[in-house]
Amino acid sequence: MDYKKSQAARTTVTRNLNEIDAPTTNIYESLVMIARRADQLNDEIREELHEKLEEFATHTENLEEIFENKEQIEVSKFYESLPKPTALALQEWLEGNVYVRYPEDVKKVF
Repeated sequence: MDYKKSQAARTTVTRNLNEIDAPTTNIYESLVMIARRADQLNDEIREELHEKLEEFATHTENLEEIFENKEQIEVSKFYESLPKPTALALQEWLEGNVYVRYPEDVKKVF
């Protein structure tokens, strides 16, 4: 998913719990799946941000360069403006874009 173009909410939104638990019929299981996907997205976004900021890294102790690096500030502001990983994961869940794989030795009881 391209989280940069996602329609995920950037602010707090009231959600219908029936829509969230529809795929599993269990709100707690749905929330666990959403939380796991949010963790994955958070790791992906963090890794991408660190890669981009590494391009601007200087290994010298020049304070003027640190405060004047406008490109680095713009990259940081862009990533701060993105929807939070939990909002992205919830949007993916509601769109049916989250694949859930259960271990074979665990039986679904519901």
